[in-house]
Amino acid sequence: MAASNTPYSGVRAKTQIPHHLSSSIVDLGSISFNKSKSNSKKTKIHSTLHSPSVLHFPTQPGTSEEDSSVTVNPKTNRYQPLWNFLQRAAATALDMAEAALVSHERQRPLPKTVDPRVQIAGNFSPVQEQKVRRSLPVTGTIPECIDGIYVRNGANPLLEPVAGHHFFDGDGMVHAMKIEKGSASYSCRFTETERLKQERGRGRPVFPKAIGELHGHSGIARLLLFYARGLCGLLDHTKGTGVANAGLVYFNDRLLAMSEDDLPYQVRITPCGDLETVGRYNFNSQLKHSMIAHPKIDPVSKELFALSYNVVQKPYLKYFRFFPDGKKSPDIDIPLPVPTMMHDFAITENFVVIPDQQVVFKLQEMLRGGSPVIYDKNKKSRFGILNKNATDAKDIIWVESPGSFCFHLWNAWEEPESNEVVVIGSCMTPPDSIFNDYDESLKSVLSEIRLNLKTGKSTRRPIIQESSNHVNLEAGMVNRNRLGRQTNYAYLAIAEPWPKVSGFAKVDLFTGEVKKYMYGNKSYGGEPFFLPTNQNCETEDDGYILAFVHDEKTWKSELQIVNAKNLQLEASVRLPSRVPYGFHGTFIDRRGLVNQA
Repeated sequence: MAASNTPYSGVRAKTQIPHHLSSSIVDLGSISFNKSKSNSKKTKIHSTLHSPSVLHFPTQPGTSEEDSSVTVNPKTNRYQPLWNFLQRAAATALDMAEAALVSHERQRPLPKTVDPRVQIAGNFSPVQEQKVRRSLPVTGTIPECIDGIYVRNGANPLLEPVAGHHFFDGDGMVHAMKIEKGSASYSCRFTETERLKQERGRGRPVFPKAIGELHGHSGIARLLLFYARGLCGLLDHTKGTGVANAGLVYFNDRLLAMSEDDLPYQVRITPCGDLETVGRYNFNSQLKHSMIAHPKIDPVSKELFALSYNVVQKPYLKYFRFFPDGKKSPDIDIPLPVPTMMHDFAITENFVVIPDQQVVFKLQEMLRGGSPVIYDKNKKSRFGILNKNATDAKDIIWVESPGSFCFHLWNAWEEPESNEVVVIGSCMTPPDSIFNDYDESLKSVLSEIRLNLKTGKSTRRPIIQESSNHVNLEAGMVNRNRLGRQTNYAYLAIAEPWPKVSGFAKVDLFTGEVKKYMYGNKSYGGEPFFLPTNQNCETEDDGYILAFVHDEKTWKSELQIVNAKNLQLEASVRLPSRVPYGFHGTFIDRRGLVNQA
């Protein structure tokens, strides 16, 4: 699939706002709908087992009845709102206004970056929920040390889009592979966000899609419709607007599903390996704002470090951490002159490393008919180095790194002998190529960036030196037992042909040596997840790579388990249904499953 036709290619002439790029622009105002009730003492668990997808797309080649999406009458899952006469009249009027807006938008073809027929086609298309299927067929032998559950997040829209839609806009769905004594079971469930529940009740999308719809004058119109519905009591955004489809982290005995425009959602894993949404999790009322989808857990202190950013008002960025018992530190306001797109950050043994790069938010651009996400060529990229234990930002050290735009940072560590912090990330060029249309193909270069804390200078070098050996590397990790410390290896997705993932690379971060594991002809995967054999393994690469892989010839999916030392396939587990290409995952061992809150 050509870059201009794919979900990850930012091929719009105007950029779009990713749902995960801020405390959502959907939350621009302080409009109050209905007072939200305080947390109930009794925990409510949700699951959408009886709420299958209402999406209807052409059956893909090679699909079976078990795998294909089915059309379900949206009325099946609707409820009749208890609206009064004035609310019903308002609903009718606002629906008519939206229909007129959609009709106007359809007079011109949708750009491929927000055309649902492109964005959620093939194995990017959604699937139904799958209840637990046990004793799945295994080829090879699953290593004994793998005992727990691998979970991976992804975007999976429940409802058919009415207008523009980007792959990132889809509702969150978690795919779970439980492994116990060499036997495997699988399930997948929607994360029951407040957004999903309200839209399912209405039978159609009613929350604006941050990438697919919030741009230009039509984006302003959609925001006005959204707030008008709220003022009339037709929907409630005070309980969150996020889709929880990006990251997963297991912390303080809780599995949290995250997107950057909302609080995390707690998801509970049942003894049989099924998934149940507990609800939005605010750390016992300590977290008052959104949290980015890439928090970091220090492998030694067991603390969780996080950022939250705001595109509307200062402070545009906050830093905070949680102690292992779940207690939150006070927020630290990080001074930024403009709101910046900040998808990821890094930690070292003593510092947090904060990227302040050249892709920024300018909401006023919507008034001019454009996108509020722009590339500011006059701004210099820089990294902020702040002590993890800081109580304010007065001692933050900013080091410029011109031309650096890293969507993901894989690791960072300190080298005291040279007063440097070393950052490992994939630098994208053009910097805003995820959001804008370029004739130049996107290039993602695995890079080492050295930040000198004494001189305030930086250097950057490609880790893979030979240009002939260049490969786009995105989505992956290092051994998380050594996060924030010097690591030799990174395991990264080979994002070719972009945005599909044809395999993964084990890269020596010092020599630049690249060893590749390819999934095979017409087979593609996603993030390679590195699972160490144990918490105290002697060698850094003593472990296994877990990855969901889909064969586009047979339209079948499997979990592959690859030895990280020699890149040999140890086992594969055939899945009962298709697993779409997705985002990030984590692994919870048996002890973690037993100790869930």
